[in-house]
Amino acid sequence: MPHLALYTFGVLKSALTDAGRLTQEFHESGEAAYREIGRHPGYIARAEAADRSLGARTDFDADWGAWGEFAVPSWYGKGRTAETIALAATLSLWTDLRSAFDAVHTGPHRAALGRRYDWFERTAHPGHVFWWVPDGTTPTWQEGVTRLEHLHDHGPAPYAFTFRHSFDPAGTATGAEGVGAAALVSPSPRQPGPGSGHGRTG
Repeated sequence: MPHLALYTFGVLKSALTDAGRLTQEFHESGEAAYREIGRHPGYIARAEAADRSLGARTDFDADWGAWGEFAVPSWYGKGRTAETIALAATLSLWTDLRSAFDAVHTGPHRAALGRRYDWFERTAHPGHVFWWVPDGTTPTWQEGVTRLEHLHDHGPAPYAFTFRHSFDPAGTATGAEGVGAAALVSPSPRQPGPGSGHGRTG
């Protein structure tokens, strides 16, 4: 049975190391959201750096194991050092779209979405992308970037899609069916969307 990969990306207004109140609230919000998401039905796994506790200073020099080398979309133009990095990205696996939708739009993550413009720059780029992967396959950061850029350049398709414009594993358009009426008011694929407000990368 195929699994659903989800990549999210957002550019932060301030560096992750910023000592300001808003940045601290962003980190706290992310920790709460991930605690909840990790227990959600349908959640399988997410990319986590294997050597985060061994001194890797940024996501760019961390060891992500099977998730591959960390990568970002071409439109990211801010820093890449420990002092200047200003982004939040996630890569995760789900059993189905409904499970992912429910996890994103309930609990602490729903609250984080409501505050995303406190932390993230407004942008014309999509903030999330889905694609189906064979069971047993681990998606990579580079694949997520490639799919997100394809979504930006060509719009939703079976290769790269969103909550609002989704496809089943066979490539048939499903739209918002199966995820509830709330999907009809979810963020546009051209705006920071699900996942772009929940804490540190990974």
